[in-house]
Amino acid sequence: MLRQAAARLRDGHWLVVAIALAVLAGAVSIAGRIATGQAADNLRDGALAALPLAAGTLTGEIEKQRLVPLVLARDDAVRAALRRAGKSDEPALNDKLRAIAADASASAIYVIDIAGIAIAASNAGEPGSFVGIDYNFRHYFNEAMAKGAASQYGLGTISGRPGLYLASRVDDGNTPLGVAVLKVELDGVEANWRSSGFLVFVTDERGVVLATSQPEWRFHALAPLSSQDAATAHEQLQLADAAFEPLPLRRGTGDGLPTIESSGKSRQFVEVVQDLPGAVPGWRLWLLTPADAALSSAANTARLTTLLALLLAGLMAFVILRRRRTRRLRQEALARMNAELESRVSTRTAELTRSNTALAGEIAERENAEAKVRRLRDDLAQTNRLSILGQIAAGVAHEINQPVAAIRTYAENAGRFLDGGKTEPASGNLTSIVAMTERIGAITNTLRGFARRASIAASPLPVHEAVDGALSLLSGRIRDSGVTIIRPQGGTSPMVMASRIRLEQILVNLLQNALDALKDEPDPRIEIELAERDDRVLISVRDNGPGLGPEAAGNLFMPFQTTKEKGLGLGLVISQEIAQELGGSLVLDPGVARGASFTLDLGRIA
Repeated sequence: MLRQAAARLRDGHWLVVAIALAVLAGAVSIAGRIATGQAADNLRDGALAALPLAAGTLTGEIEKQRLVPLVLARDDAVRAALRRAGKSDEPALNDKLRAIAADASASAIYVIDIAGIAIAASNAGEPGSFVGIDYNFRHYFNEAMAKGAASQYGLGTISGRPGLYLASRVDDGNTPLGVAVLKVELDGVEANWRSSGFLVFVTDERGVVLATSQPEWRFHALAPLSSQDAATAHEQLQLADAAFEPLPLRRGTGDGLPTIESSGKSRQFVEVVQDLPGAVPGWRLWLLTPADAALSSAANTARLTTLLALLLAGLMAFVILRRRRTRRLRQEALARMNAELESRVSTRTAELTRSNTALAGEIAERENAEAKVRRLRDDLAQTNRLSILGQIAAGVAHEINQPVAAIRTYAENAGRFLDGGKTEPASGNLTSIVAMTERIGAITNTLRGFARRASIAASPLPVHEAVDGALSLLSGRIRDSGVTIIRPQGGTSPMVMASRIRLEQILVNLLQNALDALKDEPDPRIEIELAERDDRVLISVRDNGPGLGPEAAGNLFMPFQTTKEKGLGLGLVISQEIAQELGGSLVLDPGVARGASFTLDLGRIA
């Protein structure tokens, strides 16, 4: 019996030992896994912290270089060279591009004409000169000509070296002249990535590796490409023989960490990714940090720590007390930090409140100043209208005198007819008197409406009504000057969104200027044309006078610039501002054979 009890005791003891060892092994294994996960998270946090720096190195270089072709696209020397493209060499422009390329650390800068031929380059005169090379096949050239700007990563046609091409279209007004191109090789960026200790590379929208800290990875792919994607990549990157082999990068199924197979060895990495829309659309930046040593160290440390903790179970009480003390100290530290943070928040809130108050005052001052400017502009326009009324007053008086004289004649005749008992002729004369008074009323209503301060609100307005009003105001002067007015006849008048008074003011200013220009001219003529183009209405006022000289035409819309002896030089300035307020423009038409022509462009409404 005693032997059986001892045997059971020994069996129970070994069972406890076995269970303890199993628990110990399980705890050590779990601790290793947890530590590995935490180490991976820490590495990922570090990689995420390094990711903006790696991205900033690339985007900063690209944005710095992107400014160069943008500036060259607006350079007068570049435009002049493109205008005479193919007619002469451009040594001065070559030297200028060479100096800019040296200052900007660019691989090459060159200018391509509209036919795709390089007419100037920073490497002109060198064995690998780009001058005379046809780049019409390049994607960046065609996209820049179509959209104004483009970028493309690929191999150089002459150098055979990869780089990023940044292109901007050169325009002469609305006419494309060519493209300014800068090539930047990202060797410096890649060297910076290598010195960081991380494995960094950039892929395009198809997953093809472009810039990389591992040169042997360039033009590999994240995954096998389809035949269509491979063909597109060959065309975009100018790579005829590239196979776009997949990277030696495999993602595990357990912890999900990618591994790289190299020389028969497998290495684990922690991976983070960031899109780079600000650099080149479709580009993504990948940053991999080596994880083997950190993960192994973390796992071994955790296992050893767990093993020691379980073996030193007798010290558990001490460990618990120490943890409580540490927790209390941490809570006290957090309480102090929270108190300090609340104090800083209160201080900052007070500062922001004061700043907001000051900003509100500045905004109010600015609104008052803008209101004063609007009032002054309206007063100036009103003064211009009153000045115009003063100029046409004599003609209007003549227009009124004629019906007044007719009224007197009709009234005297009506009296005689009534004395003679002839009521029917007298009634006809009285009807004529009513018609004359209506004519006088129409003239005075036109004057009163034109002199009234214009309302800011616009409404649908037939253009013919504004033309009729302007011609009515100037009818006396037009008749006395002997000028022939040619205006649109018949048809439906186009509609614009405008204030009638403001539109009439523009037309009166243009007609007054035309009448002044036609003084003492043989066969004087003013032509008013209306045209509709898409959603715009074009109103042109053209005379056959002496026209405007180059100097006068250049200063035409500047305040106080006038060719008249008694003019103030404000009529066209005010008219242009009114046109802009109505959502349109007023310009001097170029290339008129004789006289001057102005076109008012307004939005058409259905």
